[in-house]
Amino acid sequence: MAEVTVRFVDGPAGGLVRGVPAGPDGAPPPRWVLRHPEGAAGPVGAGADHLYRRDRRDDTGTWTMRFVRTDPFGVTE
Repeated sequence: MAEVTVRFVDGPAGGLVRGVPAGPDGAPPPRWVLRHPEGAAGPVGAGADHLYRRDRRDDTGTWTMRFVRTDPFGVTE
């Protein structure tokens, strides 16, 4: 499966850049959940699911995903 580079904008993961699976059109999924379980270390809030939505591709080819909301871990399933 191909990946596309996305930059997360706003919210707990604001500024994070990473690869996510690309669809047949080469774009990231319309919505992406960053999951961060309790006790995990990192730049994203622990014990929560952070919902982001696809925004647009910039002139370097990197897509942006904009913050929508945060839910308690596991609620977004």
